[in-house]
Amino acid sequence: MARRIIADVLTVLGVLFVFSFGLQFLLTPAAVAPTMGFAHWPTGEAADFLSVKGVRDLASAIVIVVLLAIRERRALGWALLVIALIPIGDGSLILIHGGSVATAFSVHYATAVGVAVTGLLQLSVAKRAKGAERVERAEAKSAA
Repeated sequence: MARRIIADVLTVLGVLFVFSFGLQFLLTPAAVAPTMGFAHWPTGEAADFLSVKGVRDLASAIVIVVLLAIRERRALGWALLVIALIPIGDGSLILIHGGSVATAFSVHYATAVGVAVTGLLQLSVAKRAKGAERVERAEAKSAA
């Protein structure tokens, strides 16, 4: 039970974190972009790509919320593990383009670790629940 609560709290906190960044990149991209670690940001029409990041973050958050809401923990765990690749890619792009090493590690790679740990916790909760269902079915059969 405690593991499920921890997994759910971490999942919700992650969703809020990603959702807030998505909204910021859609509503005020110029204000939030410099905090992400790149050495140089595009200006003018080229800066429109920041909206793509906002949509990506919002869509990722919505996928997580839906899977949590419908209690598909196994799918949620796998989705979180896959979504952990996004901040890995972001951090790697920052490093490739000469951006802030500190930001790549403290923001992006740390986020990837947090998302992956949360995904593993959700998979663990799903596995325990499936094991409990098997025990209940076996007890029901033997009682019948």
